[in-house]
Amino acid sequence: MAKFSALRDLLLAEGVVQADEVVAPREADWADLLLVHTRRYLDALATGTLTRADVRRMGLPQSPALVRRSRLAVQGTINACSMALVDGVAGNLAGGTHHAMPDRPEGFCVLNDVAVALRVLQRSGWIRRALVVDLDVHQGNGTATVFGGDRAWPAGGVFTLSLHGARNFPFEKPPSTLDVPLADGTGDAAYLDAVAQHLPDTLRQSEPDLVVTLGGVDVVADDRFGRLSLTRDGLAARDRRVCETVRDAGVPLCLLLSGGYAARRAPGQAPETLASATADLHATLFRQAAAVYA
Repeated sequence: MAKFSALRDLLLAEGVVQADEVVAPREADWADLLLVHTRRYLDALATGTLTRADVRRMGLPQSPALVRRSRLAVQGTINACSMALVDGVAGNLAGGTHHAMPDRPEGFCVLNDVAVALRVLQRSGWIRRALVVDLDVHQGNGTATVFGGDRAWPAGGVFTLSLHGARNFPFEKPPSTLDVPLADGTGDAAYLDAVAQHLPDTLRQSEPDLVVTLGGVDVVADDRFGRLSLTRDGLAARDRRVCETVRDAGVPLCLLLSGGYAARRAPGQAPETLASATADLHATLFRQAAAVYA
């Protein structure tokens, strides 16, 4: 959890963002959450009555603080998507909780901020179509479920593109509109080729009013849960390519974090060291966006 505040502090210290550009969100409205999540599930969150099976799937202990934090993250993504439509690019220094299902949590994800934000913008008439570019190493099964994969395009108005580890979590992968599974150990060249092959065509096909990218850093070699082998340079090249491709297409871009889990700490190593290392990887997306949209 400490990676989020560490990322904010790092971006401020580097001057990538200014203090007055960082907007603290309120908690997302329950009515907005109902656009994606079931009432039964939201009631269980609000009352702290998740089942033991739900808590196991979530991988986190349930608490009022967790629910509050999750609602804040959802509103942060709603805000960032709205700001991107006005300014061309914006980001949430959290978000990308793409495993959360309509009726349950999963994989450290409580609420699906991506799905809620896009449904809120569609309801308001701000957007008609959107493209989700999910570059987390784990397939966004929750987002794919909400938007229905191939069945939802074009009727659902959200095209989901997922580049992910073929043999990684989740082990049951509902179809995204386009899934690009990658073999264990995939490195910079093959990964960047996949982005270059699929992103421009997907942009042309989906004709989105907004692109949301999940810049997971768990694709980097030695991530605890990743199993791919990108270098830091490869990660930077990935993020720059996404930003340049979307900018050149003239479509607003919203940046989200998604996953990242630095290698386990050695005996005696402070936990803050891991948070800082992970935050530094997440900062890559915002550094590249700042350079591309300067």
